[in-house]
Amino acid sequence: MDVKILKSSFAVAERRAEHTVKFFYAHLFRHHPALRELFPVEDEDMQRQRDRLFAALTRIVGRLHDDGLLPYLHDLGRDHRKYRVAPEHYAAVGTSLRAALAAACGASWTPATEKAWAEAYQVVADAMTDGAARSQDPPWWDAEVVRHLTYGPDTGVLTLLPDAPLPYVPGQYVSVSSDLVPRVWRPYSLGNAPRPDRTVDLHVSRIDGGRLSTALVRRTAPGDRLRLGAPGGRAVLRREGRPISFVAAGTGWAPVRAMLEDLAERPPDAEVRLFVVARDAAHFYDRPVIEALAAGPVRPSVTYITPAPGRHRNQATERLATALGNRGRWPDQDVHLSGPAPFVEEIAHLVRELGADPARVFHDALPYGAGTAGRPRPLGPGEWFLDPPAPHWHDPAARM
Repeated sequence: MDVKILKSSFAVAERRAEHTVKFFYAHLFRHHPALRELFPVEDEDMQRQRDRLFAALTRIVGRLHDDGLLPYLHDLGRDHRKYRVAPEHYAAVGTSLRAALAAACGASWTPATEKAWAEAYQVVADAMTDGAARSQDPPWWDAEVVRHLTYGPDTGVLTLLPDAPLPYVPGQYVSVSSDLVPRVWRPYSLGNAPRPDRTVDLHVSRIDGGRLSTALVRRTAPGDRLRLGAPGGRAVLRREGRPISFVAAGTGWAPVRAMLEDLAERPPDAEVRLFVVARDAAHFYDRPVIEALAAGPVRPSVTYITPAPGRHRNQATERLATALGNRGRWPDQDVHLSGPAPFVEEIAHLVRELGADPARVFHDALPYGAGTAGRPRPLGPGEWFLDPPAPHWHDPAARM
């Protein structure tokens, strides 16, 4: 691959990201209309789909010299099976991608550029089809909802029984789909360590404009069926005898609970600290479980953080920063962070400033997007150019 040509041409297309992705899908659906049925129905969901495409491209181009690129592409291909992507679809996608990049690059698109992208895309397509072919897992797991607990109008904990065992490690997530919102998948962390009865918990916070989260919290009932994608994520316990600090906000508590349950089976010798953040005391929805874990074999020291009465919920982050600053020994800690993307990024920066080893601060990349707690999706190409969104997505959600 001619990396120099790929990066320079992509830098041109990146300035017209909105135009590029819209051109891509228009070209793909005009020349291959049957493929439209593989994608979300609603315009809002397709908006997010376009963002995911460009985020995936950004990640691939940025990792052309990275040894981790091929494993990433293998995982991406394995995961795309749940979207019903077949090997013959890759050629159509490649043709439309080159057409979109050519339209974005204009006069700077040369025969050499065309050749470089054709070769690079073939490497990507081969790696993804290879990853799909190698996988021994099903494209997805069907699962029955066996319990649905609600905590206020916007938080739900769903207990699911997959039809087949779901192999995962505490701290990982799965992508979830429901027939109530066709062809839409969203990532949710698994909220428990593996159980003998195979059930798993999803902790779901309903977000304004979030069609799937609303359906899961308000319209899903025991007996309903969901689909689960392959587990993913690398922010899991290392078990290297180091002290551990967990920081969780909102339903970001789910993966932390799973890791603490796992620690309870094999308690560590080192200290465990837990900081739990919520917009108010009523949103500590799992407090009895937290207290039971605190009294168990792990005995983590627990600090609850909320805003002062009557203050905006953002003050909780300020109070957390004070609490973290008052606790020492950060260079010794493994730090696990979970919660909304802006929260995780801010606290990751803070703990590094407090002395935590950047290589020991663990969290999975989370998306910004419309209707999430992060900054809203840019209104158009001008705003995208002035303030580009962070191109970080959960691996399985980075669908091309």
